[in-house]
Amino acid sequence: MTATAADYVWFNERFPDLAEAYCFTLVHNLAPEAVLARLEGQSEPSQTGVEAITDAAFELLDRSDNTQQFIAMTTVGDWTLLIEPVGYIGVTEERALPVSAGTCWVSHFVNINGVDSFLWAQDTAVRLMFEPAVPDRRWGTTPDEVLEAMHHCGFQFWNETSDTAEYLAAEAAFALTEHLTGVRITPELLQNSPFVCGSAEIR
Repeated sequence: MTATAADYVWFNERFPDLAEAYCFTLVHNLAPEAVLARLEGQSEPSQTGVEAITDAAFELLDRSDNTQQFIAMTTVGDWTLLIEPVGYIGVTEERALPVSAGTCWVSHFVNINGVDSFLWAQDTAVRLMFEPAVPDRRWGTTPDEVLEAMHHCGFQFWNETSDTAEYLAAEAAFALTEHLTGVRITPELLQNSPFVCGSAEIR
């Protein structure tokens, strides 16, 4: 059964600092060190839990004068999870698509101003990209392949808008990511996982 936005309401409640601005990415069958190498990044000290990686991300931005983005990675089954507090490399096509060569890349992003993006790439091609807040506008090689799942996940389309229900666009993006990857992000995963960390140039 496909997850829904309701399955991820805990994220903002449990991790409000990270929830303000983040990019989550899942990459199939590519180890953290290989992902970092494809991003032409460098290693940073390992961290455990999202509070530590959020603090490290802000520290790196200050230390590098906003020229380096912190990336925390952990393995979940056959996937590598990348978390970028206050980052966006995962949804930047010129950075993400080359890394997706020979694999699958699913990423979603939101910033403190409410700007958001979702990217599903396969072997350097965009299969689906859209703004979670405006799911009617989609592009890529297969923009409608998971349209039914998007409805189920809770994306609010123009003909389904409601003035009474809160639209959980970010939570719906987590649910769609789970549908595409089979990976469920949990509070325990974020709180307890050891993360291989690195940094990459912001371009």
